[in-house]
Amino acid sequence: MTSIFAVTDNEDILALHPRLTAEDAGVRRIALIDLADLEEPDGLLWLVDRLRQDPAEDVRAEAARLLEAWEDDAVVQALCEALTDPSPAVQSAAAQSLSLLKTAAAGRVILPWTEHADVSVRIAAFRALRELRFAEASPAAVAALEDADAHVRREAVGVLGWLKQLDALPALAQLASDDPDTEVRRAATGALGLASGAEVLPALSQALHDPAWQVREEAATTLGKVGHSDAGPALVEALSDDYWQVRLRAARSLGRLRFVPALDALIDTLGHRISNLRKEAALALGELNDRGAVAALQAAQDDGDPEVRKAVRIALSQLQ
Repeated sequence: MTSIFAVTDNEDILALHPRLTAEDAGVRRIALIDLADLEEPDGLLWLVDRLRQDPAEDVRAEAARLLEAWEDDAVVQALCEALTDPSPAVQSAAAQSLSLLKTAAAGRVILPWTEHADVSVRIAAFRALRELRFAEASPAAVAALEDADAHVRREAVGVLGWLKQLDALPALAQLASDDPDTEVRRAATGALGLASGAEVLPALSQALHDPAWQVREEAATTLGKVGHSDAGPALVEALSDDYWQVRLRAARSLGRLRFVPALDALIDTLGHRISNLRKEAALALGELNDRGAVAALQAAQDDGDPEVRKAVRIALSQLQ
């Protein structure tokens, strides 16, 4: 241990030496915090050393947390290695610190870890790369769409979505339709929102009939983001979904699309028992810019929910 301190003449760091090497793990942990507060590069040597070698998992976890502000290759490598620590607390702290990194250089250190045998390591690596928006991670993320673990596939979808990888749209559409995991289908459905053309409409329309309402909700939202009017009929049909959450997103997307043929269905939705859905229907009717909605909106001006009444006033003002 003492060899670490032989390379610095920083008096503040040397003053911490007795506490950093104390028998008590609690003392060592607090001393690490004081060391990090100095923000001295020389202190990195000890932080990395404790992350790798301290016998107490609380100390190793604290070192992982404290290294979040440093993006030196050696630090990033140490954090990646800590993803394989026997302690879940250390793994979690290292993964969190990695997710806060911002440089492409850090991404190059992290990237090889996406092929690690341990599922949790692959998950953490892709999560960190997603936050980095590291373009070189795209091929690894595409390959990971076929990973045996659903959590890895979901993180890979997130990477591709953040990178706006249009080349990945066919693979994402396949996942949205066929993946056995609900959350993967949901994530892939949302990622299709990076498209602006009609090529994703078949997959999104199919997702509107997914057995899981969460996927249907995501599909209704994404169809509004894609912004293609051909999605209108499928969204009108979704206004009859068994789940009001799906109906709400469908109403919102129909408003974004200004899909006038949805007028009657949205007027019907103004009478739904869920006030949030009535509110979205009113706002969507305003977006349609069709005076055929005026009478229904005027009748809803005395709705029992103040948010609905506010939405009705907004819609009527748009139709003046």
